[in-house]
Amino acid sequence: MNGFVVIDKPAGLTSHDVVNRVRRILGTRRVGHTGTLDPFATGVLPVAVNEGTKAIPFLDEGLKAYDALLRLGVRTDTLDMTGRVLHEADGTQVSRERLEAVVGSFTGEISQMPPMYSAIKQGGQPLYKLARKGQEVERQARRVQIHSLEIVSVELPLVALRVVCSRGTYVRSLADDMGTALGCGAALQELRRTASGPFDIAAGVTLDELRDAAQEGGAEALCRTPYAALGHLTDIPLADAGVTKVRHGRAPELEETGIAAWPACAGPLLVRLSRGQELVAVAELSPLDDGGVRIALKRVFC
Repeated sequence: MNGFVVIDKPAGLTSHDVVNRVRRILGTRRVGHTGTLDPFATGVLPVAVNEGTKAIPFLDEGLKAYDALLRLGVRTDTLDMTGRVLHEADGTQVSRERLEAVVGSFTGEISQMPPMYSAIKQGGQPLYKLARKGQEVERQARRVQIHSLEIVSVELPLVALRVVCSRGTYVRSLADDMGTALGCGAALQELRRTASGPFDIAAGVTLDELRDAAQEGGAEALCRTPYAALGHLTDIPLADAGVTKVRHGRAPELEETGIAAWPACAGPLLVRLSRGQELVAVAELSPLDDGGVRIALKRVFC
């Protein structure tokens, strides 16, 4: 079994907890996850298995989608309702017009301060470990992209939002910043990730469903292949000679592929090398001064 399983993570488990459960269910140590989810959050957690772990650096998870439930009128140290309450106010008096105006102001490219309760490391130490000791350190604000921010429902003090954002966006920070702009504070009550790059909740399975499928010998049917997961890369099919050469760690010649010419590239370009819709390798094309192209293997797959 090689590839990615989209786990529908339950609340209460860390992403590492999920990896450990998948290891036990599938009986393999080569398991890793992409895109950490907070313990209280649920939804899409892509888990790489065996050869899938090699594909993680080449994934395009630039877009994330979330369903978020905000509670207005409260601020906490973790920016969600699992934390210690720092301030309370009346969150039931915000008008729909004011809410829509604030939501609109947070669409597009914004500056965001990473929360102290995050896995970002500073001085080799994750910020959340410092936060648990009561320490707060200076952080660098980041530019993130909020592609869309939609109000789904309003039942004050609760506001349901649908968020599509760039990788690296903290929805907890977004909720806190919106609460500040509204003047009453806000914290996340629920967070569910519905998409992460090519992985969608429609393909998600629970840990129990994965366990049952593994016991019945059907777990592989739940796995997305590395070839499919890297579908954003230009595909170059290989002839038999090209496959043999790549398996021995050497880049193929053009005549050992199934294409007539290398893809045009103005700069370095990652490509899939494949055979019969199986991923053989990821390679990088680089333009040469004479108009030619140099190809270098980045990762070979079994």
